[in-house]
Amino acid sequence: MPIAIEPLTPPRANGLLIRILRNMSGAVGLLLVTFYVLVAVLGAVRLTPYPPNEQHPRERLQAPSAQYIMGTDLFGRDMTSRVMEGATNSLRVAALSVTISGLIGIALGVLSGFIGGQVDNLIMRTMDVFFAFPSLLLALVIVTVLGPGLNNAVLAIAIVYTPIFARVARGPVLAVKEMEFVLAARCLGTRSGGLLLYHILPNILAPLIVQISLALSWSLLTEAGLSFLGLGAQPPDSSWGVMLDESRGISERAAWLMIYPGLAMMLAVLGFNLLGDGLRDVLDPRMRGRK
Repeated sequence: MPIAIEPLTPPRANGLLIRILRNMSGAVGLLLVTFYVLVAVLGAVRLTPYPPNEQHPRERLQAPSAQYIMGTDLFGRDMTSRVMEGATNSLRVAALSVTISGLIGIALGVLSGFIGGQVDNLIMRTMDVFFAFPSLLLALVIVTVLGPGLNNAVLAIAIVYTPIFARVARGPVLAVKEMEFVLAARCLGTRSGGLLLYHILPNILAPLIVQISLALSWSLLTEAGLSFLGLGAQPPDSSWGVMLDESRGISERAAWLMIYPGLAMMLAVLGFNLLGDGLRDVLDPRMRGRK
């Protein structure tokens, strides 16, 4: 009598949102991320209280008030508007860099785990070379060679995080490709492309989704670090890292110049981290069993 072999159940969008909302970390993280994305979108379409680069010399270094909710900076620019534009730039860098690194890294990891042998050794040893350098240091070197700017920051962050996605994708592929339903599909004549597309990829999505959420938080921090050092966003473009750098000399006199961009960055990173924790809990059956 033939034995029915079924694959693992891939994560579905239907019902996933409800499970995230029932998870404390996931719900708080989703709320923070949604708020961050909304602020970034408003900054992108210029729905800000003032133009971010508009200067009001007579109102420079104004403390937070009804007119300027987050105060003004050294040039009289509205800090609320600049924080919103900083959210837009940070989200653009994070989304582009994680998309590029995710696509390349996941493709390399899946091919490495599925093909194995010398191909696996070549890809993984290449990834090990990148892992030998601290991520921020490697990004600094790349941006230094390419030149400062947000576009080069995107490329640098993408290169730094590609090996992480490759590692995260390879492990599950090694496990899933030896499972009975994959072996059964292979025996039935399914080609390699079909095995990858219909049997393996849907069953390794859970750790990849979690990794994407965590990578977004890391890329936000990396972009802010590069901008703080003058290698990311260039004036007059707004960036949370640039604003923190500009506030160093006068933080005692105008603490809001440091508090608001720092708080915005902290909440955005916290949101993605909490969302990643919540996704891990709801997508991993072993973690769900402990709740």
